[in-house]
Amino acid sequence: MIILGINAYHGDASAVIIKDGQLVAAAEEERFNRIKHSAGFPQEALNYCLNAAGICIKEVDYIAIPRDPRARFLKKLYYGIKIPKLAARRWVALSRVQGIKNKLAGIFRIRESEIKAKIINIEHHRAHVGSSFFVSPFEKAMLFSADGLGDFASTMWGVGQENKIKMLGDISFPHSLGIYYTAITQYLGFLHYGDEYKVMGLAAYGEPEYKDEFDKIVTSDENLGFNLDLNYFVHHKKLVDMNFEEGQPSLELLYSSYLEKRLGRHRQKSDSIERRHQNIAASLQARLEEIFFLLLNRIYELQPQGQDKLDALCMAGGVTFNCVANGKIFDQTPFKKIYIQPAAGDAGLAVGAAYYVWHQILNKPRDFLMEHAYWGPQYNCETISDELKIMSGELNKQRCTVIKTEDKEELCRKTALEIADGRIVGWFQGRMEWGPRALGNRSILVDPRRQKMKDTLNNCIKHREPFRPFAPAVLEEKAGEYFADVHPSPFMLFTHRVKPEKRNIIPAPTHVDGTARLQTVNQRENPLFWKLIKEFEKITGVPVLLNTSFNENEPIVCRPKEALECFLKTRMDTLVMGSFIIKKVN
Repeated sequence: MIILGINAYHGDASAVIIKDGQLVAAAEEERFNRIKHSAGFPQEALNYCLNAAGICIKEVDYIAIPRDPRARFLKKLYYGIKIPKLAARRWVALSRVQGIKNKLAGIFRIRESEIKAKIINIEHHRAHVGSSFFVSPFEKAMLFSADGLGDFASTMWGVGQENKIKMLGDISFPHSLGIYYTAITQYLGFLHYGDEYKVMGLAAYGEPEYKDEFDKIVTSDENLGFNLDLNYFVHHKKLVDMNFEEGQPSLELLYSSYLEKRLGRHRQKSDSIERRHQNIAASLQARLEEIFFLLLNRIYELQPQGQDKLDALCMAGGVTFNCVANGKIFDQTPFKKIYIQPAAGDAGLAVGAAYYVWHQILNKPRDFLMEHAYWGPQYNCETISDELKIMSGELNKQRCTVIKTEDKEELCRKTALEIADGRIVGWFQGRMEWGPRALGNRSILVDPRRQKMKDTLNNCIKHREPFRPFAPAVLEEKAGEYFADVHPSPFMLFTHRVKPEKRNIIPAPTHVDGTARLQTVNQRENPLFWKLIKEFEKITGVPVLLNTSFNENEPIVCRPKEALECFLKTRMDTLVMGSFIIKKVN
């Protein structure tokens, strides 16, 4: 049984394939077409997944689409009448989704009748929670999803048991924590789709001076819910233009003139960041956390009386990328076990829709656990060697040396020495990561002991805002030595406090507030990356590397060609790709 999951005509377009309940491949379109958060149809990601599974489109049994036109139909109808342009836009989107078989027939140059797969539409947030619970280690868990908007809902909660999920409630348009956070992100001058994580980093530099105002922007109700004061927003009154048809997604401004009246003039993208902006970001984050924890605590209390309450929680949706809030769940709620899969945002909808079909609809038992994020393409030694030959002229121009070693221990030892000597190293190994984080297969690695490394990376490689933090990758078994109240965090989705006595030892990835968004590295799931960190520990006594994504203002590199191009156009010192070590000679 082969199920294809497709997130199409939405930001973070993606495709996945599961075969007899086992995930075979998963990838986002942006990695192939090199357009950040790419929308439209994930044609190249789909081709990769089919090739990885060794099948053609005719062999697929089900195609799962995380969008259900029937969900909240009356609310969609109401706003369609109120905002006619919105109805027209939704009709275009719906026709595209309903025409997926025709699209596939055109891509593969076959007749539509040759595609035997049955199309199944799954409601947006059911796909979100399915993407987490169905691949989690929990037999039973509470479920939570929150994002901007999907099928006219922004938040949903429920319970999962064995191979079924049951939804218990939702919060629908126009109230949304995702829209709330995005609107203030835009107000602060960060206008690109997906810029919310920048404001999360900025918040650590400020104080919640405007908290009273933000308490008015988002209010809690007496039940399990919250409300936006819609005076601060415009999305409920007019069509907010969203480009999800092709290429890079974009979103018109969501905040109103009333917000500027209350908080002052918005920040232009070119304006310097002032203390006021830092404090607004801190107030935004503080109010998000309050509502977030209020919701989670009420969800916990929803469980029936007279039985042991579930302390396991599965989460998904864009809001659950807020790793600062995630790291506080253990202290602020009764939940003790949390699972979030690595592509918790809209890319992950493809996984959730596929597994929803497999478990919820086909009633198949669960026997797959997503313990790692390495579901993308990989490239063998021959392919890498061919790319090195193609780019030999550029490599010679920059006086690069290339050596090859098949010995993995020697490869890790030499790479660890490069890092310990203060060099910036690109690390390109194995299968590409699923989700937005580089987790040790498409990473740039540096010495965390060097305070100036953060500025060096920003100036020489990343060319990004200086207030954004970098992440430490730590041996899982040593994490408790460096971080307080740490839990396994293989997907870099939780922020924890760096122990005070360790902050001077690893200053580069330690944020201004003494925290870090860490990745715990397990020897079983990524033995090569674990070995590299272990070799660094042997040299320095520190079981931590600073890990950031292998890119420069572009999607994370996917293929050897992109890794080489990024290496050559930046001031990276060394590239370790497969068995090859490429070094620039000063």
